Amino acid sequence: MQLGPRPEDFIWATGIEDTFVPQTRNGHRALDEYELMGHYQHWREDLALARAIGVKAIRWGVPWYRVESLPGEFDWRWTDEVLPYLVEELGITPIVDLMHYGCPFWLRREFASAEYPGAVARYAGAFAERYKHLSHWYTPLNEPIVNALMCGKRGLWPPYLRGDSGYIAIMMQLARGIRATVAAIQQADPDARFVHVEATGLSRAAREDLEVLAAEDQRRGFLCYDLLTGRVTASHPLFGWLLRNGASPNDLAAFARSPLTLDVVGLNFYPQWSTQQISVDAKGRLVYRAAEKDGAGFAALIEDYYRRYNAPIIVTETSAKGNERVRARWLETSVAAIKRLRGAGVPVMGYTWFPLFTMIDWRYRFGRDPLEAYRLELGLYTLGEEPRWRATPLVERFRQYVADPAAAIGEIEQIGAAHEQA
Repeated sequence: MQLGPRPEDFIWATGIEDTFVPQTRNGHRALDEYELMGHYQHWREDLALARAIGVKAIRWGVPWYRVESLPGEFDWRWTDEVLPYLVEELGITPIVDLMHYGCPFWLRREFASAEYPGAVARYAGAFAERYKHLSHWYTPLNEPIVNALMCGKRGLWPPYLRGDSGYIAIMMQLARGIRATVAAIQQADPDARFVHVEATGLSRAAREDLEVLAAEDQRRGFLCYDLLTGRVTASHPLFGWLLRNGASPNDLAAFARSPLTLDVVGLNFYPQWSTQQISVDAKGRLVYRAAEKDGAGFAALIEDYYRRYNAPIIVTETSAKGNERVRARWLETSVAAIKRLRGAGVPVMGYTWFPLFTMIDWRYRFGRDPLEAYRLELGLYTLGEEPRWRATPLVERFRQYVADPAAAIGEIEQIGAAHEQA
């Protein structure tokens, strides 16, 4: 799989929702999407859907907690079946999600453990060594922001930290783990390429005096990439906030001294969730509400990331919550936005409709209702009875885009034009 400016080089992709948060506690059920959706049993049928829509690549994750149930002892029996089928039989390139949330049970304090960066790097290196004949594309960790929010600020996922100090502690650990993961994979496979995936979003202020909060929220969205690329120095607008909430200046300096080059920036964007408006309620309290549910800021957000990091962009997750008409409208709108961006010189090199099929809403973890009550329809296929999957009208539209990329997304005439003009 190669990145290039021509329409035929464009990477049409999909993905299977692969959140793994297996730890339980009172009121918190295990959240393993593969288990809940039957992917461990039906993986052949599930993955064959990707070939049916003609994609070149699929985001597919490895359940770390299963393959390394004891420290340093790996069980590759399942992945030994799945990856050859995906690559050799279906002809699809996996963009391997090594960390799509969740740590093994034996790693006490999970992301907060001092052992985490070394442990995740050991696992990543072992995977790359075993499968380098099949896979060269990796996401070291999916959505650092969401990990830091759920595990560090809101205390909803292990290690259940809270507040800004918890958020920063987790974010720093994630960045250390990503850096160690990249090094371990490169040692095992010098041909490896990295798609660094973040949950992108936009913050809007409902009134002028809240603009400063919206700007700060936007800067926090860049934090992990800024750490990795060595941008967090004393002049960084978040430097003081980081120090006041537990970040060590020595640790920040260490990131700045050894920056990573981002091979590919992967952006996740969902129109119903990715834009938040900050306002004040009747009691004078700050309120955050979803806004611009038509995804109006999608193209501007992509261009902002390109300007900042000067790296090729792949839309690594997008879809829309709603009926099939709503999803079809977003498919058309988002692909058209990419065509405009490419025409303006922004190197958007791929598009991923995610997930491919029905997933389980994360609310399942905290709920009490039966599993069926938490089915979330964002995909191209929806879960049926017999057959297992029903194709929605989006399948045929997606196939048309894949079959005629020149019409769908066009060619990049001058890569970097938008960056040069910025």
